[in-house]
Amino acid sequence: MNLKKIAALLVLTTFIFTSCTNDDDVSPPLPKGNYDNGILVSHEGNFGKGNASVSFVSYDLDTVENDIFNATNSRLLGDTAQSMAFNNDLAYIVLNVSNTIEIVNRYTFESIATIDSGLSNPRYIAFSNGKGYVTNWGNGSDATDDYIAVFDVATNTLSSTTISVVEGPEEVLAMDNTIYVAHQGGFNQNNKVSVIDTASDAVNTTILVGDVPNSLQADASGNVLVLCGGKPSWTGSETGGQLFEINTSDNTTTSIDFASTDHPNFLKVVNNDLYYYLGGALYKMDSAETTLPTATEITGLSFYDMSINNGILYGVNAGDFTSEGTLSSYDLTTNTLVNTATVNIIPGGVYFNN
Repeated sequence: MNLKKIAALLVLTTFIFTSCTNDDDVSPPLPKGNYDNGILVSHEGNFGKGNASVSFVSYDLDTVENDIFNATNSRLLGDTAQSMAFNNDLAYIVLNVSNTIEIVNRYTFESIATIDSGLSNPRYIAFSNGKGYVTNWGNGSDATDDYIAVFDVATNTLSSTTISVVEGPEEVLAMDNTIYVAHQGGFNQNNKVSVIDTASDAVNTTILVGDVPNSLQADASGNVLVLCGGKPSWTGSETGGQLFEINTSDNTTTSIDFASTDHPNFLKVVNNDLYYYLGGALYKMDSAETTLPTATEITGLSFYDMSINNGILYGVNAGDFTSEGTLSSYDLTTNTLVNTATVNIIPGGVYFNN
């Protein structure tokens, strides 16, 4: 064997050895805590009973651990967990009736801090410019006292200044230096979206949309989609739902109307597809479509909330609103049920803790 062949053989042997060694050295990242890489389900609990909770569920729904806040911190979470949001390694749980925000490490669920002043009927939270923005109804019978509370995420202290807004601020969406707030109406019905500059913490404008906006999502073009449920029949002035798109460059809107008795909810955007819930069924449409779909994807549903992760739809059913609820998963490729798990009382939110 000549020297060139020997050299080539040595290079090849070294490459194979190095490749195998590198492969052997690679290992999956260690979990950041007991509740990493799974689903967190928030539960309202029984109104006035102080038994709100959060469950951890594996993505296949085979493993369920209920009441993880109490298990970790040896105390109850509070009354009526309205929503939860993540900011870096922290989870912020908004407790509506307790008028508090419980801040925990999202992976271990160890308590970090509690914001227990300056809130009045808090609902949802979003983050921008190092600050948290919390929607507050105030007194539900007073249409003039609704506001956004602002706090510093570095210190978890509320600003002494609040942002006054129109009645019934609910879901809130952060996009760069702007906050969009859907005004569902509190105990009444409203039809507006507030646009807030997070540099000045002032309302730039208020946009007229359809009645009872219940969902905010950013689309692939960087615009804001607003799903409006419409006024329910019991109001005596029923209106149908509408899907609005807000052009974030100039705040102009376009819309698509639902039938006068249709009340859609739970809008979700996955790439260029929109999913929403209506009348116990899941619908899907391309974001470029200008007409609503007529065919359903999945029927026979009874959701109190839903979300989508890696092609799987996860929906919670609150049942009779006094006992344990369920979390179900559906494969969106085949539109078939995958699994169902029993969770805690009044499951109201599904969050993916990746």
